Amino acid sequence: MIPVFEPVLGKKEIEYVNDCLNTNWISFGGKYNKKFEEEFAKYCGVKYGIATTNGTTALHLALLALKIGKGDEVIINDFTMASPAFAVEYVGAKPIFVDADRKTWNIDVNKIEIKITKKTKAIIVVHIYGHPCDMDPIMKIAKKHNLKVIEDCAEAHGAEYKGKRVGSFGDVSAFSFYANKIITTGEGGMIVTNDAKLAERARWLHSLAFDKERKHIHEEIGYNFRMSNITAAIGLGQLERIDETIEKKRWIAKTYNKYLKNIKGITTPVEEKYAKNVYWMYGIVIENEFGTPRDELKKKLFEAGIDTRYFFWPMHAEPCFKQHKYNPKDYPVSTELSKKGLYLPSGLNLTEEQIKTICKKIEEVQSKK
Repeated sequence: MIPVFEPVLGKKEIEYVNDCLNTNWISFGGKYNKKFEEEFAKYCGVKYGIATTNGTTALHLALLALKIGKGDEVIINDFTMASPAFAVEYVGAKPIFVDADRKTWNIDVNKIEIKITKKTKAIIVVHIYGHPCDMDPIMKIAKKHNLKVIEDCAEAHGAEYKGKRVGSFGDVSAFSFYANKIITTGEGGMIVTNDAKLAERARWLHSLAFDKERKHIHEEIGYNFRMSNITAAIGLGQLERIDETIEKKRWIAKTYNKYLKNIKGITTPVEEKYAKNVYWMYGIVIENEFGTPRDELKKKLFEAGIDTRYFFWPMHAEPCFKQHKYNPKDYPVSTELSKKGLYLPSGLNLTEEQIKTICKKIEEVQSKK
């Protein structure tokens, strides 16, 4: 079976983890915590990093640090993983979804402003599958309406917008280091920011909000979102070869493009002129012209030993958000993408021969139909 993804760990990760074990510093507060935060923030082009337990808690922490809560509204991509919407619910705010752009699959910038109300406090922009959102108009809208911007960069480590890395545009940004991410620590996440006060508040909240003078006194509810030293050690090792990882991801995309370009009815990922796409997952859209439904193609690929995954289900249609009563007519693109999208194996061990085999099988399914 060719898996959708498998993590690759190197010698440095092993060396750093063994150092944690040999020194008995396995929990929070070790040297790898500090170094990973500093080096990752530096990589993103910002001043401060606060490591967390996962990407979802990073988003939760970002909202808490911005003091977004009950009665507030937060604008989010409709076509996304559920984590940002869940984080908004965690703080008592309401997620307001915006349809996707058919070309990039990111939030449709032209539909953001019509969703803004007096209750809107922030925009969470998710850089889908490694392609950055169009940040200039988003930041312009945010400034016009006095909104905070949170970048969800869980799928886009190292992606660039006009030569600047994602995570450096918003007031605060969140990353995930889950096993299938460009940098992995197994589980783990981080927020990054240039705002010193926001960073200080986030660091305080993520470590149980202890009073600085009175250790066991808490003026606010705190959270245990701390990353362990072992986890940070893995992350640091991963970070040291992120350029190599991104280069391989881009090679995978280029190779898929080469073998898929002549297959009718397959839409492949774009890379806009303003963007450097890191192709976290290589996704395709099975258009009607392909002649075989997406679900049937997925089944045939699995039978041939090729694992794939469906695209995200649109947030407005998730049962857990039905109390908000979103209008399905507002989300034609994200609905279509969820029904037609499939992402192909995108692991770092992929060979050209494997990619060729996958594309050949896709072509065979179409020709048999």
